Amino acid sequence: MESERRKEKRRKFTYYMRVVDANTLDAIGYLTEISAIGIQVDCEKPFPVGRNYKLRLDLTPDIADKNNMMINGTIKWCQPDKLNATGYNVGFEVSITAKDDTEIFQRMIDMYGLESRR
Repeated sequence: MESERRKEKRRKFTYYMRVVDANTLDAIGYLTEISAIGIQVDCEKPFPVGRNYKLRLDLTPDIADKNNMMINGTIKWCQPDKLNATGYNVGFEVSITAKDDTEIFQRMIDMYGLESRR
């Protein structure tokens, strides 16, 4: 098994938040883990490593006073889901350009990020 190279602590995401390709409005999957620099998304199909996406995260009223936010994401890895034989886990490195969205993203981590015991 590959050694852990991640420096940012990853957290399980406890809310069923949808992730959408902002350009096509196609659903990518659901956010399952989060850190300050990345997200893991559970998907129904594999995605190519290295591809860049503009992602839309559908928000809840307790996180923000808007319905969604846009972030940039680059796929760093994609692997079959160990628990779901027809699913995939996809890791995105994310960047957020708007200051307000950085605060919203941190609020998501604080409110719905459950510390992992890895």
